[in-house]
Amino acid sequence: MKRRSRAIRALMIIGLLALSALLQAQGQSERPEVLTVVTWGGAYEDSQRRAYFEPFTEATGIEIETVHYDGGVKVLREHVASGEIEWDVIDMIQSDASTACDDGLLESIDPQILAPAPDGTPPQEDFMEGAIHRCFITQIVFSTVIAFDNRAFPGVKPDSVEDFFDLEAFPGKRGLRKSPTGLLEWALLSLAVPREQLYDLLSTRRGLELASGRLDDIREAIIWWTRGDEPVELLTSGQAAMATGYNGRFFHARAMEGAPISVIWDGQLIGFNSWTILRGTAQADLAAEFIAFATRAENMAAQANLISYGPARKSAQRRVGLHTDAGVPMRPYLPTAPSHMDNAVVRDHHWYSQTDGLREQWFREWLER
Repeated sequence: MKRRSRAIRALMIIGLLALSALLQAQGQSERPEVLTVVTWGGAYEDSQRRAYFEPFTEATGIEIETVHYDGGVKVLREHVASGEIEWDVIDMIQSDASTACDDGLLESIDPQILAPAPDGTPPQEDFMEGAIHRCFITQIVFSTVIAFDNRAFPGVKPDSVEDFFDLEAFPGKRGLRKSPTGLLEWALLSLAVPREQLYDLLSTRRGLELASGRLDDIREAIIWWTRGDEPVELLTSGQAAMATGYNGRFFHARAMEGAPISVIWDGQLIGFNSWTILRGTAQADLAAEFIAFATRAENMAAQANLISYGPARKSAQRRVGLHTDAGVPMRPYLPTAPSHMDNAVVRDHHWYSQTDGLREQWFREWLER
């Protein structure tokens, strides 16, 4: 009788194992083949591809497709309103993510998906303050800076925001993003407004009029750009003598391509990029799985070793070393390097999220004058 019972138990175990294998195989076969990530293109997207997309595909078998994005919330509203949700994960500037969250355009993200630091430190203590939000997980610290073409100024070099507005001392076209982002702050900084007073002043009609008048001084010299890779093209082609743009793009052009570009860190505008999940995606769980993967300390450090944007968690910051290809030490090129912080402006994301409509209206009216 005992031998018979053992045989029955063995058969039951074999059956359970077979059923488990079948269910697992079915589960794997039902997993989607593609996850769509909306992001910013150029050298930045290349760094994401190497640090996140390809390793995620290798680990899961799921391909990553990307869709180009130039920022803002309007495009999300239009996509959700279409009823045909084709995007899963979106890489957004934190203020846009906050606005989109308030507008109900984003799925909630369970912070329990986040991995602890390699030493076991909980994510809540490892990520920078404010990085973990119900709708987004902030991943990098970036900066919008002013840069110039070295060839345009063989003698005295510009080194301040004020110089960007000085067409007499530093002649030439100016590349500016066609958006009410950053240009208001720089206009006031060039008038010697203390950085601590920028957003209070810009919340008043007087502040906007001051900024408008200052931008009028360079209106005829402006070349507008919309894509993140355009400022580098404007400088390297000689179309513009100075341009605003993302610090990582300028770093990549100089370190990897030998572009004659120098960065002015005075008045750098520090911002944050965050992972979000679009409301209504049928792949919300998989999107969360990707975000959990991409925000591991080792993966975030891998991106910072490809482009000069700072990781938003301490354990990843400690792992930043040499550029993967160029062998350049990366820490001195991060926006948060101590030598770059003397007159840095941390973008007030609450102010940005609260003034989205007002800024857009002001910008349209200024363009039409």
